[in-house]
Amino acid sequence: MLQSRNIILIFIFLLISHWNPAQNGLQKRDFKTYCNPIDIDYTYVAHNSYTGVSYRAGADPAVINFNGKYYMFVTRSYGYWVSEDMSNWEFVTPQNWYFNGSNAPAAAVHGDKVIVAGDPSGSMAVIETKTPEVGDWQTNYRVLPIAIQDPALFVDVNGRVYLYEESSNVHPLHGVELDPEKNYLPIGEEKPLITLDPEKHGWERFGQDHSSDMAPYLEGPWMTKHNGVYYLQYGAPGTEFNVYADGVYTSNDPLGPFEYAPYSPISYKPGGFVTGAGHGSTVQDNNGNYWHFATMPIAVNYKFERRIGLFPAGFEDDGQMYVNTAYGDYPHFLPGVEVEDHKDRFTGWMLLSYNKGVTANSVLPEGIQQEVIGPGMKAIKREANIEYDASKLVDENISTFWVANGNDSSMQVSLDLGKKMRVNAVQVNFQEFNADIFGRQSGLKHQFIIEHSPEGRNWKPLIDYSENMRDQPHAYIELETPTDTRYLRYKNVDTPNEYLAISEFRVFGKGYGKAPSQPKSFEVARQQDRRNARVSWKTEKDVVGSVIYWGIEKEKLNNSVMVYEKDNYELRALNADQAYYLQVENFNENGISERSKMIRIE
Repeated sequence: MLQSRNIILIFIFLLISHWNPAQNGLQKRDFKTYCNPIDIDYTYVAHNSYTGVSYRAGADPAVINFNGKYYMFVTRSYGYWVSEDMSNWEFVTPQNWYFNGSNAPAAAVHGDKVIVAGDPSGSMAVIETKTPEVGDWQTNYRVLPIAIQDPALFVDVNGRVYLYEESSNVHPLHGVELDPEKNYLPIGEEKPLITLDPEKHGWERFGQDHSSDMAPYLEGPWMTKHNGVYYLQYGAPGTEFNVYADGVYTSNDPLGPFEYAPYSPISYKPGGFVTGAGHGSTVQDNNGNYWHFATMPIAVNYKFERRIGLFPAGFEDDGQMYVNTAYGDYPHFLPGVEVEDHKDRFTGWMLLSYNKGVTANSVLPEGIQQEVIGPGMKAIKREANIEYDASKLVDENISTFWVANGNDSSMQVSLDLGKKMRVNAVQVNFQEFNADIFGRQSGLKHQFIIEHSPEGRNWKPLIDYSENMRDQPHAYIELETPTDTRYLRYKNVDTPNEYLAISEFRVFGKGYGKAPSQPKSFEVARQQDRRNARVSWKTEKDVVGSVIYWGIEKEKLNNSVMVYEKDNYELRALNADQAYYLQVENFNENGISERSKMIRIE
């Protein structure tokens, strides 16, 4: 009996010692880079009678660094994520989570504990734990005697705790000190701190591209202290728009008075594949560098369909806060990679797939049409649905997508880059078309194979995710070895929903041609409405897109917008009383041009 037991133990030991996690799809991704939107298993919204629509939601990230690990709390996720490197995020299901699906949860580090607040009802208590990785929260605390929306918690260096909150197009953002010795109850009354001023701050205007006169929303506060200055960050004008952004006010006291930072917005991304960079949080990594997590809208299935973005952030020598969103949905180096300048973590890997030749062997039918062929004879004709055809895979728009007529291993997509190029990474962005999943579900996975061929035949494996057990709606894969190739082919294996739907099949690397030349004839005309400026330049045939930069100082052009195949842009994000400097640069698959001459506008 003992001998048999020993044999079994030896067998188990050998099995474990030779177990290859990569073969089981559970491998840790040893990447040096990431690509927005960040690739986590976003939670499906819970079913409710208000919408009845299934979609994934990831918004309002509150990210903290606790004992060297990063914890990310996200709206209505039924838990939270933990990571050691900001690349591999694992979901934590709390043992006694007192609020299921909280809106915009707040989080902070208080001594040897993590404290959190958030509840969909607007009434909440501050809860705490010393072991967030386990999810064992102490929840027997008193509910705060004030109505709360979009809370933020801040712990000063002296241990004093503050609460900031608001989500409204009427009310100001409020702040109040909390008493840790008395269940984090308020000390005194809430104090109004800041309000929006869209008549002066162009970026605070409501609507897509700031096109609406409706009252904008003030929401999503976050506090960061740097060199003795308190930076009160806030989101505006609305979460469903491409111009969702964060601005900042500063003060020498956590409860003000606060002064508007004239370089606002600090986190702004109105163009590119995935847009928006509002209602975020700022956290220091283990090397002392700052990062800004932000909300990025999709708003297809429902206006609150959103994702999370990650951007390098920090402070200039004069205290100006910045969040660098330039090329913000292209691959960037992770915190663990040493770079010359943290502000510029862009890998230089360009987008190779934009508007390239793409074919799919299946498209969702538009419907069934009947045609009369002869007396008493009928034939069924299926017409491809142009709205969901393969061209949507390469249009750099996260809100459009290809839909296959099913979701099995026969579904394929082929991409022709036009010529041989160096491929460094691939991103496959899935979409929840006609999904029927609600809430947090286990066992979801994205399985596929990507092959490549330099000449269009003799296909070789490039990425094998056929046994992948991760739920990766924005599957970003950095190649172990860069590969020279021209053709790529996506072969489906299994994805969560009835129909395979992909919003973008993105390929990154470098072409072997020339980078575009410096933009010529760069002009900026400030409009009568000083919140707006008309920007124009001359483009060449080899230009894929351009990036416009602006800022209030020559060496600090910290805001930017990416546009594709355009030679002009209406910039509507300016502060009416502020002078600016602007430049533009062009890019293509081979690299980035020199920037244009610099223009100052009064």
